[in-house]
Amino acid sequence: QVHIVESGGGLVQPGGSLRLSCAVSGTIFGIYDMGWYRQAPGKQRELVARIIRSASTNYADSVKGRFTISRDNAKNTVSLQMNSLKPEDTGVYYCNINVASGGYWGQGTQVTVSS
Repeated sequence: QVHIVESGGGLVQPGGSLRLSCAVSGTIFGIYDMGWYRQAPGKQRELVARIIRSASTNYADSVKGRFTISRDNAKNTVSLQMNSLKPEDTGVYYCNINVASGGYWGQGTQVTVSS
C-alpha cells in the first residue's frame, strides 16, 4: 500500500514563507507526476502546482512567481516553497501522486496566513 506524509504547514503572517514537504513510501513503481492541491473553506479543492518527472511544472495563476515546486525522484519526495504568502492562500494543502495503479492523496496539512 502507498503511504503519504505531509509536513510544514502552520500559521504565518502575510508576506511570510512556508515550505511544505511530502514523503511517499510503499510499493510503487514509476511516479508519473506529483503535486499539491489546496482547499479553502467553502471552496472546491484546486490545483496549486504539479511537477512531472524531470520534465515540466504547472502552477495555478494565483501562485505563479511566489511558489516553487521541486521533486526528488530518488527519495520519492515533493516540496512546495511558498513565498509572499497572502491571506487567500489559507487552506488545507494536499499532496497528490499519480502512479501506474492510480492516484493517491495525503491527509492534508493546514496553512493559515493571518496577522
